[in-house]
Amino acid sequence: MSPNRFPLSSRMNRRGFLALGAGAAAAATLAACSKNTTASPSLVQPDSDAVRAAEAARRTAGAAVRDVTLRAEPTTVDLGGVQVPTWAFGGAVPGPEIRIAKGDVVRAQFTNALPAPTTIHWHGIALRNDMDGVPDVTQSPIAAGGSFGYEFTAPEPGTYFFHPHVGVQLDRGLYAPLIVEDPADGRDYDTEAVVVLDDWLDGVNGRDPDEELRHLRDRGMSGMNMGGMPGMNHSGMNMGGPGGMSMPVDPNAPLGSDVGDVTYPYFLINGRLGSDPAVFTARPGQRMRLRIINAAADSAFRVAVGGHQMRVTHTDGFPVQPITTSSLLISMGERYDVIVDLADGVFPLVAAAEGKTGRGFALIRTGGGTPPPVDARPSELAVAPLTADRLTCAESVRLQAKKPDQTLDVTLGSDAKSYVWTINGKAYPDRTALNISQGQRIRLRFRNQSMMFHPMHLHGHTFQLVDHAGSGPRKDTAIVLPMQTVEVDLDADNPGQWMLHCHNAYHAEAGMMSILSYVH
Repeated sequence: MSPNRFPLSSRMNRRGFLALGAGAAAAATLAACSKNTTASPSLVQPDSDAVRAAEAARRTAGAAVRDVTLRAEPTTVDLGGVQVPTWAFGGAVPGPEIRIAKGDVVRAQFTNALPAPTTIHWHGIALRNDMDGVPDVTQSPIAAGGSFGYEFTAPEPGTYFFHPHVGVQLDRGLYAPLIVEDPADGRDYDTEAVVVLDDWLDGVNGRDPDEELRHLRDRGMSGMNMGGMPGMNHSGMNMGGPGGMSMPVDPNAPLGSDVGDVTYPYFLINGRLGSDPAVFTARPGQRMRLRIINAAADSAFRVAVGGHQMRVTHTDGFPVQPITTSSLLISMGERYDVIVDLADGVFPLVAAAEGKTGRGFALIRTGGGTPPPVDARPSELAVAPLTADRLTCAESVRLQAKKPDQTLDVTLGSDAKSYVWTINGKAYPDRTALNISQGQRIRLRFRNQSMMFHPMHLHGHTFQLVDHAGSGPRKDTAIVLPMQTVEVDLDADNPGQWMLHCHNAYHAEAGMMSILSYVH
């Protein structure tokens, strides 16, 4: 199959190539300082033959094509007795689900009816680089009134979602599930439900995400306390790393005491408040698969089903050795699949905002009975939640044991006063080069030198959390706790320019983004 068969995205504007060029210039400067390097590397661009060839390798002859029409537009939605103006896909929150099979081709014709530029990022999919939806990196922003055709192969089954990658638009209603089914799905469960978690402020008392970001910037770091410790700001204890201080982790408060920058009036499950909740129905004795997606901008959730245990089977789309838990911690950008053996009755599905006041609330109904009250707090929530570091990947998806060809430090920090979040001391679009070559085994060493947790997300790849046994879970989003270090390994098998960023939307927009760059 010829790599030239597949179309290219619209070419980026000059600003986009300048943004990528900044990384190339940094690489050239480093190369000039090396006695063993005579030529600076060149970037593998999103519209390159290498990207087309990688897509050709993913796509099988006769692959099914799923045509989808998407429209982002201003609308008013009912959250369950509360009407709010927002932006959404197809006028609904969450937007319309896309469900396909492994290996299918998504062909999405997208129209931007918003009053601002936007894109679509297909979160968690190892897709072709020029369809990744990152403005000025993989494509030009889609102007208001404009359109764009996304086309890509979905190579791996799992629970994914899509959302914009412009500013803090994620903190509106612009998100929807993307489910890639496996031929083996359904063998160990009877029914399933997609559960989308969110924190919500848009349109409430005149608030909107852009104004919230301006407020954070006006207030700055010096106006923010760390877990109620007066006089300390986010960068007040930069003692991580070699020879530094590593803070102990309380299993009952695993994210630390400073868990977010934004106070939200509402928390939602499938776009609904607990006062008029989403209801998932099944029969007593059935096994229900819950595909749980955290689409929130600033909130992690502790999830539990009242009166039930959950058996975790997947994280970020990839299978793990099943483990049973009472509650589960899921951060922004993460997805978990769990199976629940359902009893007879009506049970609360609760997503308590970790370290915050409030919760998302839904119901699972298998029979008659009075629904539990919206303020019901299942005893399962009192148990320390399961976190990814306790998971073991399934043998079928374990990376081959191999020494890294490169180890790249990714140091997470912040400015002492301004609301600026950094990677390796720089706020995007300023960045240090993170250059890799196709075929390499790469180790990313996330060193958190701030007093907040950061869910770090890499586009276009999955990585494996490094543990002593070489069996950490495969993920694309990993929680890096305050003053802690997390290492992940990945195979450089998807050429292009790939964003690496915190999935707290406000941290990312305030600078905590960089680019993992394939170079020649």
